[in-house]
Amino acid sequence: MRGLLVVSLIAAASGALWGCASTPEEDPVNIKLNDLDARTAKIERVVSNQSLLELAQRLDSLQNDVRVLRGRIDELENMNESLRKQQRDLYSDLERRIAQAAPSGGAASGGGSGAAPGAEQSAYSQAFDALKSGKYPAAIVGFHEFLTSYPKSDLADNSQYWLGEAYYASHDFQSAADAFRTVTQRWPDSRKAPDALLKLGFSQYELKQYADARVSLTEVIKRFPDSDAAKRAAERLQHLPSGGNTGANAAAPTGEQR
Repeated sequence: MRGLLVVSLIAAASGALWGCASTPEEDPVNIKLNDLDARTAKIERVVSNQSLLELAQRLDSLQNDVRVLRGRIDELENMNESLRKQQRDLYSDLERRIAQAAPSGGAASGGGSGAAPGAEQSAYSQAFDALKSGKYPAAIVGFHEFLTSYPKSDLADNSQYWLGEAYYASHDFQSAADAFRTVTQRWPDSRKAPDALLKLGFSQYELKQYADARVSLTEVIKRFPDSDAAKRAAERLQHLPSGGNTGANAAAPTGEQR
């Protein structure tokens, strides 16, 4: 009877110990799993925070790029507006000078003494009318043909000058410079000579040939000190850079004879 009691006590103690060992909170496997879950959750939070940081950095970079692009767009728009203004000024100036030119029937040049013969006058008028209408390619062709057909005409210097103006209005500044230079060389005493020398300087300016432009504009003042061309040459010389481009577009002389 006594032995049976001992066995019963041992069995009860074993059961109690086994129950304690199998408690979930103290199970080594559960402890490791809980620790692993905690570490995984911590890593997920770190990764999530890092992703948000990278996303924020990318967003800041994109916003900066947008600001740069907007600034560039504003700059291009300002440049485009400046070019449009120069274009309007150029055309309005040419229209004003053409309107101030004498009627075709009374056209004269510094080297001539009267109106040209009928055929010459007709050819000249056609080219000049094309220039007035803004048909610059047709005007260029017309003045070239006139100079080829009537090289000794009383209107030759005028034709050469307006050829330069047609090139200038077409933004072919090199051809314009060549045409204006021809006026100053072949007809140095022409009434067109002051304006031709001035527009030669303007053309050289547009070509960024600033040293040559300075020489031409200074020559205008020296040779024709009392002319309107001299005043305009002095104005341009005040703004003429020694290098680089100011973007200015000076007005051409007024009061020209056709």
